[in-house]
Amino acid sequence: MTKLPKAQVSLPSDHEVKVTRQFDAPRELVFRAYTTPALMQRWLLGYPGWTMPVCEMDVRVGGKFRWRWRNDKDGSEFGFHGTFKEVDPPARIVHTEYYDPGDIGGSMGEGSLITVELTEKDGITTLVTLMDFGTKEARDAAMSTGMTDGMEMSYQVLDALLAEPDVANAS
Repeated sequence: MTKLPKAQVSLPSDHEVKVTRQFDAPRELVFRAYTTPALMQRWLLGYPGWTMPVCEMDVRVGGKFRWRWRNDKDGSEFGFHGTFKEVDPPARIVHTEYYDPGDIGGSMGEGSLITVELTEKDGITTLVTLMDFGTKEARDAAMSTGMTDGMEMSYQVLDALLAEPDVANAS
């Protein structure tokens, strides 16, 4: 497994965040890990000490999703929900995303539009996630949570998951 750079974060506009990350795996496998609830619950955890007890996904245009995380130490929870607008396996997913602050509190505006694109070259998949929060205030609120650091922590777990020989057959 090739050691690849950490996620690169940029701010293409005053209301957007762009995160680019490479994985040493075919894009079909990265897409599968991104769209299979049982796999997402294993890697999309952010900071240590969190689990993802709810990961419901109907990955099709018009399908809904609901994700919820729980802190193992104090039981606090937060989540997101939304609707898939585009699904083009294994290249692209576009969905709305609404924050449910649960016990954590805070606001991230009136929802965001998330565009995930995957390309592959020589067995290396590049994942580009563009998050459009609609306003600078909502983008800044999301950034203040440590969101992009949590994404990189999750991506490091995904690196290990993608290296497991049985992941291609997981459902």
